[in-house]
Amino acid sequence: MTSRFRHAALIGKYQAQGMRPLLEEIAHLLTRRGLEVSIEVDTALNTGLTGYPMLTPDELGQHCDLAIVVGGDGTMLGIARTLARYGVPMVGINQGRLGFITDIPVARVTQALRAMLAGDYEEEHRAMLDGRVVRGGEAIYTAVAMNDVVLRSGTTSMLELRVEVDGQFVANFRADGLIVSSPTGSTAYALSAGGPILHPGVAGWLMVPIAPHMLSNRPIVLPDAGEISIEIVSAREPSVNFDMQSLASLLHGDKILVKRSEHRVRFLHPRGWNYYATLRHKLHWNEGVVPGDGGH
Repeated sequence: MTSRFRHAALIGKYQAQGMRPLLEEIAHLLTRRGLEVSIEVDTALNTGLTGYPMLTPDELGQHCDLAIVVGGDGTMLGIARTLARYGVPMVGINQGRLGFITDIPVARVTQALRAMLAGDYEEEHRAMLDGRVVRGGEAIYTAVAMNDVVLRSGTTSMLELRVEVDGQFVANFRADGLIVSSPTGSTAYALSAGGPILHPGVAGWLMVPIAPHMLSNRPIVLPDAGEISIEIVSAREPSVNFDMQSLASLLHGDKILVKRSEHRVRFLHPRGWNYYATLRHKLHWNEGVVPGDGGH
């Protein structure tokens, strides 16, 4: 059985126990199917898996037409922001805990990859957030986030934020923080802060105040076609986090501007995958349901 892909990137959560044997198994499977295999450089150096070319994330994006990511959602987030710029589709092998976006269990790796390499898969695209920190009219920091942009105070005190959407004033929020989340991130921090779950097909962002001073400050779903502006009115040691990328040296008057990235993440899933099944499994929605009772 031949593969429709030519050159696969292999990225792993190299801190995880037993990662090298699993990566070797996947690499052997890929080469047996006729693919060239390159290993992300940190993955190779930290696992000792040096029998394959070692490439940086950008080099993987330039040379590979498929990426196999082994680990948890954090591992996927770390590489997805880079590979999205190159349009490289990604397959997630879950060796973490929840695994909303790394959805193939280790026990099914061989079966799933054989079918997917032959073209039997579901493809899904996900939007990302493009963020800038503006001070005095100039951008001092830029980043892309797949999950969310989070503003918080560095102390236990509240911060006050002025929010506008496409130049229209929304409100001044006083809260412990504020989350702007993509649909992908709606099952992450935003969910624990009381936000709803957004289906990835919804063209919107979720804005969730963290422990707001006014209980009437509720989460709101915004269209992803516009730009959100968040100005720091008052705060002690405020910081902003774009997924795992942080900027802590914010000042009063700084603005965080968030809009839709021009790039989207491409995920490949096994045939039959669907988002609702993922929610049922990961959030344990089936617990307590007796088979055949219709869920009532």
